[in-house]
Amino acid sequence: MTLDNRTPYEQIGGAETLARLVDIFYNHVKRHPDLAPLFPEDLTPVKERQYQFLTQFLGGPTLYSDIHGHPMLRARHMRFPIGTAQATAWLACMDKAMTQAGITGDIREQIFDRLRLTAHHMINQWEPIEEA
Repeated sequence: MTLDNRTPYEQIGGAETLARLVDIFYNHVKRHPDLAPLFPEDLTPVKERQYQFLTQFLGGPTLYSDIHGHPMLRARHMRFPIGTAQATAWLACMDKAMTQAGITGDIREQIFDRLRLTAHHMINQWEPIEEA
């Protein structure tokens, strides 16, 4: 199978790389002042759902949907105040985690571009517009 025919999940190394990415990512999240307040003390269930979601999101097995149904990301996150600062912080943590997990090259950029769109889609709090 050529590189072009593999899913992003396969291209990054599958389950092992993804599990490492999720662990590294949440180590950053729990220390980030804009994100830590949004998460519970015990990140275990959050990490499990993120692993399941990212596996599916990147073309691996449909773990998330098989267990939780349709992802409905925006609806599931609506109870959390997510502004531009949180979306930017989430992406910064993911950027660091991807680097530390060894995800590089074109596939990294493709995945990060998709995650950027997703992060901005989650925004549900907007700062007021100042009139001139």
